[in-house]
Amino acid sequence: MRILLVGNYPLDNQTSMLRYAEMLCRQLALRGHQIEIIHPQPIVGNWVSQRALRKWLGYVDKYIFFPATLRSRSLAFDLVHVCDHSNSMYLPHTRGRPSSITCHDLLAIASAQGRYPEQRISVTGKVQQRWILTHLTSARHVVCVSAHTARELATFTSGARQDVAIIPNGLNFPYSPASEEAVHHLRKRLGLAAGEQYLLHIGGDHWYKNRAGVLRIFRSLSRLLRTAGAPVPRLVMAGQALSQGMRDYIATHQLTASVIEVPDPSNEELRSLYTGAAALLFPSLHEGFGWPLIEAQSCGCPVITSNRSPMTEVAGDAALYIDPADESAAATLIAASLDRLHLLRDAGFRNIQRFNAERIAEEYERFFAAAAYGTTSQTVPGIAHSEPAAKQQGAP
Repeated sequence: MRILLVGNYPLDNQTSMLRYAEMLCRQLALRGHQIEIIHPQPIVGNWVSQRALRKWLGYVDKYIFFPATLRSRSLAFDLVHVCDHSNSMYLPHTRGRPSSITCHDLLAIASAQGRYPEQRISVTGKVQQRWILTHLTSARHVVCVSAHTARELATFTSGARQDVAIIPNGLNFPYSPASEEAVHHLRKRLGLAAGEQYLLHIGGDHWYKNRAGVLRIFRSLSRLLRTAGAPVPRLVMAGQALSQGMRDYIATHQLTASVIEVPDPSNEELRSLYTGAAALLFPSLHEGFGWPLIEAQSCGCPVITSNRSPMTEVAGDAALYIDPADESAAATLIAASLDRLHLLRDAGFRNIQRFNAERIAEEYERFFAAAAYGTTSQTVPGIAHSEPAAKQQGAP
């Protein structure tokens, strides 16, 4: 098949979405398909460095210049797949070619409708989210990255005639346990003593990532362990730089010596962080999928996460589940479980097999075949015939 993938605008810095498109491109190319990724190109968006003005100029690149390019390129392909639902407005510009889209989460759309007051959406942002939802609702073929996202989508597109497939995300980097040497080198750089435990959190500064909650859970956990005379692990906060509010909280509660900040780690650094951690602490409030869960499990890192979907869906039976809204109870459960967390490693390795990139690529292959030809890959020339992914995983 000839498949055109529509990726995100590079200046928007949506790293996970760019990696997702690259993962699809790589895996489908390995299966013999002709794949190309097309992005809106920064033209006027490069004229200024001021963030607010660059955002508005970026709209010119994305919504005025790019559609013409997409209409032209679509003619050479059997299917056009939009890799991010926030770009649903590109679907009408595929020159009548069969098209499909991936829906990752409905957080911004829900926030624009007032469902999540924690996230403020501007007037223009609300208009944009209505625009996105209108075209997402009109999409005929939709991939959702989790059953949770599919259920949410149904609440927004009730009555729409859509072919919805649930295909989970695969790893967008080949995470696996790092070498002892790499872990030792990173621990030394971070000032961690030999044998000293640490909990790892990875995430951005979005409200639903609950980074402030991570600090509150860690503070409660530290007090519990000190009271019991037990060793207190450190906390490594990786990802986006901490906000001033979080730094003030750390200083006010005398956690400065206990919290280590690792801004924007590379994939190899993150591999070492996962491998050396006592556990990943991921008490997210909302997710569409939750990539860090499978990244951690791929590196042998035990997972502590929220007892909410899709975290329970993704981490399976290989995680310690906590209530992110009850931070005291979460800390108590973690304190009681620290010595047994290592028992989750083998279960994590088993769970990660559900997200094997080759199996997921096969599911996409079948979905794309149905979208492009109204059939399955079994009857489309050039597509390898093999057992369905569920059968490979041991399903009856």
